[in-house]
Amino acid sequence: MNFYKDKVAVVTGAGSGIGRAIAQLLDRYGAKVHCADVNLQAAEAVARSLKDGRAHSVDVTDADAVQALADKVFAEDGRVDLLFNNAGIGHAAFVLDTGLDDWRRVMEVNVMGVVNGLHAFLPRMSKQTTPSNIINTASAAGLISIPRMAPYCASKHAVVGLSQSLAAELHDTNVSVTILCPGIINTAIVKNTIMTGETQSHQAQAVAFYEKKGASPDKVAADLLRDVRKGKLICITPRIEVGVGWFAQRFSPRLAGVLARLQIGQVLK
Repeated sequence: MNFYKDKVAVVTGAGSGIGRAIAQLLDRYGAKVHCADVNLQAAEAVARSLKDGRAHSVDVTDADAVQALADKVFAEDGRVDLLFNNAGIGHAAFVLDTGLDDWRRVMEVNVMGVVNGLHAFLPRMSKQTTPSNIINTASAAGLISIPRMAPYCASKHAVVGLSQSLAAELHDTNVSVTILCPGIINTAIVKNTIMTGETQSHQAQAVAFYEKKGASPDKVAADLLRDVRKGKLICITPRIEVGVGWFAQRFSPRLAGVLARLQIGQVLK
């Protein structure tokens, strides 16, 4: 796609899963990609697989580290055309089994990680004379309320809300916003998710379900970059899976709750 050729992109959480797929597809489309991840070795491995990639070790919960990343990228390239605030973590447990430290950890990574990215990059992106795009990774759980995932849902609903507000603020500017809301995707997020209480005993079943039923991260990347190019505010993928739940949530939250409980039952059985 000529839209991405010679663009400068920053992708957090680029060391694995959806972030890696985004970085690799951007590279195939001719972009220069800064791969940022808390795991430097993973970021370096992805960057080495690209024609024009850079690796950075960044903990998105560290505002100073994210600011340093922005300073480094702008010093090297003079601009950022595409910012993917993609880093995130999972959490699954009943609210009664969830400690305050778990709540804080999920919010710090999934919400403040996005906020830190915006704080570090947006001021300079907003002054650029050429169009740029900010892409914030939420989740289907940012559109649909799912049991046993209250902290994760809360964090991803927050990302959707702040992104919609940001898009409204940036209307008629050179900066566009897209919110990525993927459904069940075959990545390591479930394997790495902290599960506590009774839910923890079902982690192996959940990992197996995601490996068997989950869509490919490559499909997510393809759907996302298509929707960014088209200027869409929300990218849902896979469309039917997420779209049905999202429609049910808007039409009847009670019905959406029933569907969500059924789906969780399938994942954890």
